[in-house]
Amino acid sequence: MKTIRKSEYNISPMILNRHSTRAMSGESLDEEEFMPLFEAARWAPSSHNNQHWRFIYAKRDTKYWDDFFNILGEWNQVWCKNAALLVIVVSKKTLDINGKPVRTHSFDAGAAWENLALEGSRRKLVVHGMGGFDYEKAKKLLGLGDEYNIEMMVAIGKPGKTENLPKEYHVREQHSERKPLSEIVFEGRMK
Repeated sequence: MKTIRKSEYNISPMILNRHSTRAMSGESLDEEEFMPLFEAARWAPSSHNNQHWRFIYAKRDTKYWDDFFNILGEWNQVWCKNAALLVIVVSKKTLDINGKPVRTHSFDAGAAWENLALEGSRRKLVVHGMGGFDYEKAKKLLGLGDEYNIEMMVAIGKPGKTENLPKEYHVREQHSERKPLSEIVFEGRMK
């Protein structure tokens, strides 16, 4: 696999090349194409092995699609209209064994999301996480009680052409850089 970005240390090209594009073809995906992403998420580490994450999805052209699509912000609707799947990521805030609160529910759901994103990238799918949607409407739509937290939404699809996106989206399709390690890693105390 060709490395597009440059890292300070030698790491997997799969991590360096993962990129959240928005250009999707509008083609549908069958379960054999998208369920492996959820399988990858299933194997993420979690506190007490509680597996706090839940993924609720709507496939294009199904009775659930409009409900999921309509809670997206307008900025995201512009490009999500070509996604094959919209996914709401939820975390359970309590432990299954005793119902006690667990502080790491969001962190654990984030680990599962990363596995999903990496597996999607490996399969050459577009996997784009987003926070631009109505969280309260999502919670109501899914009928969730207070023991669950809405974390994010994800659009998944087959790659499309950047030129089919509105021009103002083109610049965001480029691979972005990251802060240097010196700004995010510290010994002993944060500087």
